[in-house]
Amino acid sequence: MTLKPLGDKVVLKFTQAEETSKGGIILASSAQEKPQTAEIIAVGPGGIVDGKEVVMQVKAGDKVILSKYAGTEVKLGADEYVIVKQSDILAIVE
Repeated sequence: MTLKPLGDKVVLKFTQAEETSKGGIILASSAQEKPQTAEIIAVGPGGIVDGKEVVMQVKAGDKVILSKYAGTEVKLGADEYVIVKQSDILAIVE
């Protein structure tokens, strides 16, 4: 099963969260912060969204930074994804 986003939506997969603090302390999974860096898995076609022309500026494979509480989390099998609007993406990491 694959996810195919519509409109200005983007499917992301989070990168692994840090398991140790900067001081070397191992963090429990409940103490880890939600990562803000993710890889784009799929990109919607853009087009007219809410009466405005939306041109997609990201592509599959890009690494991005997104708003902390953005998107809808989706689980397919063992994999977890988040679906966000393109406007929730803050930057592309190069």
